[in-house]
Amino acid sequence: MSDHSVLHVKGRVLAGPDEVRDGLWVVEGRISYDRPVGARDVRTVEGWALPGLVDAHCHVGLGAHGPVDTDVAEKQALTDREAGALLIRDAGSPSDTRWVDDREDLPKIIRAGRHIARTRRYIRGYAHEIEPEDLVAYVAREARRGDGWVKLVGDWIDREVGDLAPSWPREAAGAAIAEAHRLGARVTAHCFAENSLRDLVESGIDCVEHATGLTDELIPLFASRGVAIVPTLVNIATFPDLAAGGESKFPRWSAHMRRLHERRYDTVRSAYDAGIPVFVGTDAGGTLPHGLVAAEVAELVTAGIPPLAALSATTWGAREWLGRPGLVEGAPADLVVYESDPRDDVRVLAAPRRVVLNGTVVS
Repeated sequence: MSDHSVLHVKGRVLAGPDEVRDGLWVVEGRISYDRPVGARDVRTVEGWALPGLVDAHCHVGLGAHGPVDTDVAEKQALTDREAGALLIRDAGSPSDTRWVDDREDLPKIIRAGRHIARTRRYIRGYAHEIEPEDLVAYVAREARRGDGWVKLVGDWIDREVGDLAPSWPREAAGAAIAEAHRLGARVTAHCFAENSLRDLVESGIDCVEHATGLTDELIPLFASRGVAIVPTLVNIATFPDLAAGGESKFPRWSAHMRRLHERRYDTVRSAYDAGIPVFVGTDAGGTLPHGLVAAEVAELVTAGIPPLAALSATTWGAREWLGRPGLVEGAPADLVVYESDPRDDVRVLAAPRRVVLNGTVVS
């Protein structure tokens, strides 16, 4: 779109969970609710508009064996864009994706630096693998490299135990989280199991990824501390296959993964009912394909989260949590237009009519 062209979004604009407006204008890439005077070269898009969707757990630049080439990372980002995900919190990547910031046609990325894991306790090629005495220093390093987030691997299989086990002693985790906060960064952690959660939450962590290990005992602690979760249910769906693959070598771990999978919907619903903030994330990258944001919203609804709350978890609420604007006056025009009202059926999100990024219709 040229500097002098104008985009008119006709129809209904879902500017907030309780705010529906009659259309908007895009002038020089920014949102306006006032018709521009003397506008020429006006392009019109009709439908139901939402803020660009948020995928709050997505790995651009990560493949099954670690970092990928730039052309592959570009395809990943474009796939997310086509699905309507225009804001990504990259929850850990070994790739430098700063080049994306110079591309107005690619989603905006909020980076958490590279995963920080215990030695030989995570997927090879993904993380810094270190021991507890180095955790504070590595957290400081990634806090400076990221965009206000740091990503820890809070638990992983311990081969000596044959099951999931915490990665970090409580004292080390607490010191590292305090250092991140001192540097102005929030901390999140990959956690599948139950036994790493209390130490991390009581140490001040801000968010937990997956959180399949939440129990009735732990949920009030999360709620009282305001710790958010990003359940990544489209990834948790892979647990039975993972369990089958490890059955012969790690039967205890396999049984545990199956139990976590079986109660996944109850876990998420109980968390939401207790007031724990829940946000949409797909865990795309690695072995999971990109472009699954609509499927994750549908999974939250299947788990029992009300449709409007599930929409907020990928739009208004998620953007507020990440400190990025929605469809407000003067904000960058990042929005997705749908054929019908997504509040009536969130499955509409799987079929965007138009995707607008930085004021340009890109799809």
